[in-house]
Amino acid sequence: MVSTLTPEIIFAAIAALIISLGLALYSERFRFGVDYFHMIVGHIGAWAILILTLAISYEVFARYFLRSPTEWAFDVSYILFGILFMLAGPYALSKNAHVRGDFMYRQWSPRRQAGLDLVLYVVFFYPGVLALAYAGWGFAQFSWMIGEHSSNSPNGPPLYHFKTLIPVVGAMLALQGTIEVARCVLCLRTGEWPQRLSDVEETEQIILEQAARAQELQQELQQHEQRQRGAV
Repeated sequence: MVSTLTPEIIFAAIAALIISLGLALYSERFRFGVDYFHMIVGHIGAWAILILTLAISYEVFARYFLRSPTEWAFDVSYILFGILFMLAGPYALSKNAHVRGDFMYRQWSPRRQAGLDLVLYVVFFYPGVLALAYAGWGFAQFSWMIGEHSSNSPNGPPLYHFKTLIPVVGAMLALQGTIEVARCVLCLRTGEWPQRLSDVEETEQIILEQAARAQELQQELQQHEQRQRGAV
């Protein structure tokens, strides 16, 4: 299905990415805000695992114990898994959790790492992500136009909502990509990787644990002093 994106929409999308890149270069709050948004989306999407587990468990029970298999289990399983898979992409990118062959990468200086990442984002990441959003727009638009339903079961669920996630996730990946490109540029300038939201959360957690430990030690010291006074 060929996308029917108009030049105006394409221009607006490119302008939004350029503006996002500019904001990401000069605003740590903006970078953290995008990270936080994709973290929340990832946490919401993770509930699909629980729903998928319950659905498949019920299907197994109904098929082998009740001898009455459901008509919706297959559709539900691939839709939920698709939702989980797609929403995990921006989340993993915001956490820098995508798989990379880092047996050499981790030995490099931050500037060299940033230089390589920047080239890979420009040459591979953005062409793929923008192609996903462009093609996904066409698939979603056509699915809405025909009111598409699944043909895998007699009462197949609608698919147009599900297919709308394709361009939406493509846009989310492109947005998170601008944050990562900004981090690469900042690292090339300073020689150090900028903090991520997850780094800040880990630092705060360490500080809270240290404060709690200090409080426990203070309480133990006070109890020890009280015992000594009582002995005297």
